[in-house]
Amino acid sequence: MTVEPGPGHERLAQLCRRLMAAPDGLTADARMRELVDGILAEVRAGRPPQDLEDRFDEVEELLLAAGHSAGLGSYRTTPGAYRRLPGGGHGHPPLYVLACPLGHCSRVEAPEPGAGRPAHCQVFERPLREITLRP
Repeated sequence: MTVEPGPGHERLAQLCRRLMAAPDGLTADARMRELVDGILAEVRAGRPPQDLEDRFDEVEELLLAAGHSAGLGSYRTTPGAYRRLPGGGHGHPPLYVLACPLGHCSRVEAPEPGAGRPAHCQVFERPLREITLRP
């Protein structure tokens, strides 16, 4: 499978991160669960996330109304969204990062040293793919 490089869909990445960090908190509300399940089903079936902006808007509104100031915006911080890259401060740059397995969103993570299981995509239910960093 060839994955086209690109910026990906930021709100899909934020949704994936939120599902990884606190899936029960995100889907406790019945309407929220319906929206999230619908987005996941559509994207898994091949629909571009850009076609689902109205649903992402609704998820954002429900999150904000429930007091989740992080919402799904890229300009906000989501739990676990930013971590120090390995090798920082030691003179050894990271060799790779982990990204969306299908390239549909902008999620990028630093690999966890010593982690037993690689980071996992909560949208496509697959491990994140490795992208080698080049100077």
